[in-house]
Amino acid sequence: MSDFRQEFIKFAISRNVLCFGEFKTKAGRMSPYFFNAGLFNDGDSLRKLGRFYAKAILAAQLPFDMLFGPAYKGIPLVSSIAIALAECGNNYPFCFNRKEVKDHGEGGNLVGAPLAGRVLIVDDVISAGVSVGESVRHIHGSGAVPSGVIIALDRMERGNGELSAVQEVHLAYGIQVTSIVNLDDITNYLGTTEEMGSNLRAVKAYRERYGVGQQ
Repeated sequence: MSDFRQEFIKFAISRNVLCFGEFKTKAGRMSPYFFNAGLFNDGDSLRKLGRFYAKAILAAQLPFDMLFGPAYKGIPLVSSIAIALAECGNNYPFCFNRKEVKDHGEGGNLVGAPLAGRVLIVDDVISAGVSVGESVRHIHGSGAVPSGVIIALDRMERGNGELSAVQEVHLAYGIQVTSIVNLDDITNYLGTTEEMGSNLRAVKAYRERYGVGQQ
């Protein structure tokens, strides 16, 4: 596991973003872990989160000209990522949308740089792909091209069919989805600490029951 991936998992655990226990998912499954990116909720954690995203983007060598963050979670994410990339010499424009169209002032429902060229979509996780679909429509509507998606965690978990949400997005839109970490990274990390042994067994069992192969 790349060092930044291991450090991200430690960071997420320290912020209680990544927790272990019993949690009911939207699909009604009992999951042995839960990831709540909303708990990256202060200046320092958001700064660090942006840097982890930037490292994952640069490590994957993703081709893009600008960033797009879907409302609402994507707004602080895309802002912090743009700052983190600029800090290491990669200055990219960014844009985000409003949920409601503004009918005064500049109007419209997009804020920031005009959508143009190859656009990298930013999100925390992909559950059903709804947010990605809305982002793709905004990008196409502006004459730009969606070039990929970057998320914090890929759960590598089947949806209603045999594919994961990430695989469904790739199939539907033909774009690459990259994550800071995935479920295999988490199980690898859990295997490095004795005190996490019971969590490792539970996560592996869940992975075997509901998981998909490598994306």
